[in-house]
Amino acid sequence: MQIGNGSHIYEIVEGWAKLPKGIELGYTHGVVVDSIDQVYVFNMSKDAVMILDREGNYIDSWGEQFADGAHGMYLHKEDDGEYLYLTDYEKHIVVKTTLDGKTIFTLGVPDNPIYDRGFKYNPTDTAVAPNGDFYTCDGYGMNMVHKYDKFGRLIKSWGGKGTEPGKMDSPHGIWIDTRGSTPLVYVADRANNRIQIFTTDGEHVRFVTNDIDYPCCFYESENEIYIPDLHSRITILDKNDELITHLGEDQTAWKKEGWPRRPMSEHKIGSFISPHGLCVDSHRDIYVAEWVPSGRLTKLVRV
Repeated sequence: MQIGNGSHIYEIVEGWAKLPKGIELGYTHGVVVDSIDQVYVFNMSKDAVMILDREGNYIDSWGEQFADGAHGMYLHKEDDGEYLYLTDYEKHIVVKTTLDGKTIFTLGVPDNPIYDRGFKYNPTDTAVAPNGDFYTCDGYGMNMVHKYDKFGRLIKSWGGKGTEPGKMDSPHGIWIDTRGSTPLVYVADRANNRIQIFTTDGEHVRFVTNDIDYPCCFYESENEIYIPDLHSRITILDKNDELITHLGEDQTAWKKEGWPRRPMSEHKIGSFISPHGLCVDSHRDIYVAEWVPSGRLTKLVRV
């Protein structure tokens, strides 16, 4: 079965993930690919970080400590290898690890006075800038973005709940856009149904509001931005942040009672229920992770 249109047509690989007996997914939240196109899935299970090859064959898993709070997953390539940044909103931490699970560092509550007053820090995503600075978004807590240097020292924070420029409502995902001459910080301002763009120092630049429907996070590939819209579709934007296409859109799915806890009979090939994370491999194929209780992974092969 194919979906998409124009230059972006994809073949859906049915039953892509092949898990061995005793290995089951929980809510699937984050997904990334490494330099050899191995796929890493962050999910709420005892196998919270699950590793699959391009054909969906199980390779390994680890990360039971993240079973209750697995959320955002970001892969960063550094001079000495590749690393994962994992956000756990239940433990209120961001953890940097090697690809096989060795912890490099753990960051807890940011050293910001607002948290001294008893407000919770519930991080949802992380992104790393070309100079090594990294950013976390407190999407389920104080609606803030926190900027750190490469050693994990807090540089500054900005945000707070609201609709005006610089304010956010569930800044759920974050990405460093490197398509232009100067890096920019893209924030999935989810409950405001928009993308908010900042300089790397937190100055508001502009909004993207057209064709956005509860955006979760971002993935950049070939000068395009891929966005899982939690309201049952994938959105692809061009280098100017103009719409290229939507994939698998089903605007009835998220409006059903009990969503996203819907019966398996409603997991229809070719349409999404609640896309939460995605990534694009070197072949320009897309991997989509959905926020459903038993987990759902979809591979879309570029035609």
